[in-house]
Amino acid sequence: MRYIAVFALLTACALADESYYSFSKSVGSGGGLSYSVTGEGRITAVRVWELYSNYIYGFQIRYGALWSPVVGYVSGEPNEIELFEGERIIQVSGKYGHYIQSLIFATNKGRSLHVGQSSGNSFNMYPTHPDAELRFLSGRVSGPPTALQAHWAVLDTDSSENN
Repeated sequence: MRYIAVFALLTACALADESYYSFSKSVGSGGGLSYSVTGEGRITAVRVWELYSNYIYGFQIRYGALWSPVVGYVSGEPNEIELFEGERIIQVSGKYGHYIQSLIFATNKGRSLHVGQSSGNSFNMYPTHPDAELRFLSGRVSGPPTALQAHWAVLDTDSSENN
C-alpha cells in the first residue's frame, strides 16, 4: 500500500505546475576551473568582452549596482546592455567550440546583446516557467570561458531587494 501512495505522490509532483527554478544544460568543452556568477536582486546589466571578433574573452554581470567579478579576461572595450526598469533576461543563446564563441542575451522587452563570432555549435537556453528570468551563470573557464550553464528562477517580487 505504501508503494501505491509513494507512486501517487511522485505522479502528482510530476503533473504539478512547472517549477519556479530551472537550469539549462551546460554547453562547451568544459575544460578548466569551475565558476558561478551570482548576486543579490535582479540582474541589471551584462558586459561581454570578445577577442578580435572571434570568441568570448570574458563577461561580467551586474546585480543592482554591484558588478560581479569578471569570468575570463578583460580586453578592450566591453559590449554592454543595461536593462530598463522591469526588463529581465529571458533567453541566452550563442555558439561554442573549444571556447564560448558567441553570446546573445535577449530580454522580455525585445532587446538583445550580440557578441562574438557566429561559428561552432549552436545553443539556446531559456526558462521552463514563463515568469522566470536569468538569475545566474555557471560553467568552466580556462583563460576564456569554455563552458556555460544558465540558471533561471522567478524573482520574489515581495522581496525588499527588488532592483
